Amino acid sequence: MENDIYQKSLALLRKNKVRITPQRQIILKYLIDHDNHPSVETIYQALADEFSNLSVATIYNNLELFERLGIIIQIPNQDGGVRYDFFGTPHFHAICENCGKIVDIFYPKYKEIEQELKDITKNQSDFIPSTSRIEVYGLCKECQSKMK
Repeated sequence: MENDIYQKSLALLRKNKVRITPQRQIILKYLIDHDNHPSVETIYQALADEFSNLSVATIYNNLELFERLGIIIQIPNQDGGVRYDFFGTPHFHAICENCGKIVDIFYPKYKEIEQELKDITKNQSDFIPSTSRIEVYGLCKECQSKMK
């Protein structure tokens, strides 16, 4: 399954005439294989030993490209930073208001809800939405336990 997702992502890059570099491949593979919603620094720390010529700038540039093509999304972090998420299967996020943990929530009617939100926005304003993101905030199980 993950290899199919990886191959589809590579096909999307090729379709957009993006050169498939080793750095691009390893960053993409990392994002597909990990659901930790990493920051640029986390990705760099995870891959730097394996790829000595990988720079933080290369990671930033590739993440920007992947986001522009709709392969990944940015998730704002509590501290003002940004984390990234592979978005091969559309989903929403449950975000802990206490510790910042992010959990992927897969819902079969996600695309229907997203379209409905876009339609409502368009109908109630002169705003034409291009993308949307669904995030639910609250307390994760661990933080709930700590607060008891």
